[in-house]
Amino acid sequence: MNIPEQAAYLKGLLEGMALDADKPETKLLTAIVDLLNEMALDAADTEEELETLNAYVEEIDEDLGGVEEILFGDGECDCCDHDFDPDDDYEYVDEEYEGEDEPEADAAGDDPIF
Repeated sequence: MNIPEQAAYLKGLLEGMALDADKPETKLLTAIVDLLNEMALDAADTEEELETLNAYVEEIDEDLGGVEEILFGDGECDCCDHDFDPDDDYEYVDEEYEGEDEPEADAAGDDPIF
């Protein structure tokens, strides 16, 4: 039994008790059961909305995966036979400076001189 059904059951029990409607205790119980019923209906609506939002998020995730595939490919470098890993450390390589570690920086030490 889900929450709205349980709230409806409690309302039916209260109505079946044939309590005096003018007594404060009866008014209090009626108000509590009515509040529980409203909360149960709101919770059911929220659950439905959450399911809809989850479906949208899954669609967006799939679409984003397609965009990532287009932009970044499958992670393999087309120029060689190894996988490209952006987290790997790579050494500076330039054919003009082959044999040297890196080009020298300018006097201020900011940028390499080319």
